Amino acid sequence: MERFGRHAGRLVGAIPEQLAMAHVRAQATHATADLKKRGPYGHTLSEAVRELLADLARELGEAVREVRGFEYAVINDHALFPFKYADRPRPLQRARLASDASPTRRRLLLGHGPGEQEGLFPLDADYTTPRYEELHEAFEALGSSTRLVSVFFTASAESGIHAIHWGDARLEPDRTFTWLHSEQLQVAP
Repeated sequence: MERFGRHAGRLVGAIPEQLAMAHVRAQATHATADLKKRGPYGHTLSEAVRELLADLARELGEAVREVRGFEYAVINDHALFPFKYADRPRPLQRARLASDASPTRRRLLLGHGPGEQEGLFPLDADYTTPRYEELHEAFEALGSSTRLVSVFFTASAESGIHAIHWGDARLEPDRTFTWLHSEQLQVAP
């Protein structure tokens, strides 16, 4: 309710439905490709989830913003950030960003996600690099005040969506996540 206001209840049911529909699309694409590798499934699932969540935002009369060619649902100034973190059931605490994750994905998590944990030695301007600053800069296309709500899930072509979690995930330097708040959503049939 705090993040999504009047849309909160609708989102709790609709997000699992959108993920289930995205799985059906991705599974069909994978079957049509007739490949042993899971590439067609994973790529289609990723795009279909973003597309279906954007359609949901439009249906709710909310914003859809494009960042580097990808649409993101923005509801009540909170962007939904879907992320498949494993292809088998796995605890949320084991989620990790791939080492080859795109700079855009990293920048979304760092620039729009929860702020960094107070460290022993905070970095001031003398110790940061232009690359560090760029990764922590918000995307104006998304809205500099827009915050991320991470929608993490596990899925496979064979067994569908296993688990869905959403909340505030902070990306750590070792590519793991610290969850400041998370809730598990029911998986849709």
